[in-house]
Amino acid sequence: MAADPIIMQKAETLIEALPYIQRFNRKIIVVKYGGAAMLDENLKKQVIQDVVLLKLVGFKPVIVHGGGKEISTWVRKSGKEPQFVNGLRVTDADTMEIAEMVLNRVNKSLVQLVNSLGVKACGISGKDGGLLQVEKNYINGQDYGFVGKITKVDPKIIYDLLNDDYLPIVCPIGFDKSFQTFNINADDAACAIASALKAEKLAFLTDVEGVYRDFNDKSTLISEMTVKEAHKLIESGIIGGGMLPKLSNCVAAVDGGVNRVHILDGRLPHCLLLEIFTNKGIGTAIRKDSEEAFYHAED
Repeated sequence: MAADPIIMQKAETLIEALPYIQRFNRKIIVVKYGGAAMLDENLKKQVIQDVVLLKLVGFKPVIVHGGGKEISTWVRKSGKEPQFVNGLRVTDADTMEIAEMVLNRVNKSLVQLVNSLGVKACGISGKDGGLLQVEKNYINGQDYGFVGKITKVDPKIIYDLLNDDYLPIVCPIGFDKSFQTFNINADDAACAIASALKAEKLAFLTDVEGVYRDFNDKSTLISEMTVKEAHKLIESGIIGGGMLPKLSNCVAAVDGGVNRVHILDGRLPHCLLLEIFTNKGIGTAIRKDSEEAFYHAED
């Protein structure tokens, strides 16, 4: 009697995932969680399901999250209007207080969701254990208030949590040498943490499909490139908008010791699983120049 083809397809999917599970078992994977995937409750649940599955099959995931849009919502609720200069948030003392409150609120909601799926999570900020040490960040000479630039990462608290079988969830708040609190760009925090941990992978969940050679031509999506190729792409001036700093962060993370960085469309259900456990992948991967290509078309 022939097996049900749907059941067989499920079995084949599991077999396809096997070499990836073997390769990345006990390896650290940092997930930068933000964008639309944080705002849509269904997507949020699917992302957390993906991360929990990674944990249960033997990976060591770490989540670093933002919360910019929710911060803006609560700033308005307080009677203030969010201030931006050149697209970057100006964080005065009142906004800093709101940002820390909101980010911790988001953090604990993610902890709750992970725990509801049967995995122990622990939510921390960059303040805990001196994880993220910063200095005031003047961007192009502009003072944006309490916006921090990371000067040092002490990953011991994350290693301790991983060793105790917790899934660490980090919000991007840190303090300087005077213990003044600063808000930190979540992409910067994810890159710095992944580099300090020498993570196997860093995955950015974004609101785009990946990196294009020509954004107006969807057939030009780049599935995989080396750091050298990424540098050339940045220098060419082809990449613009919000993708430029993100790609620059990816390059910095690989240069900092991360083996592979992924830019994924967080709006796509289960994008993490599709990227990590399938032969083709779905986003853009940036790898070390010395690393061999890992995605291969099936024979």
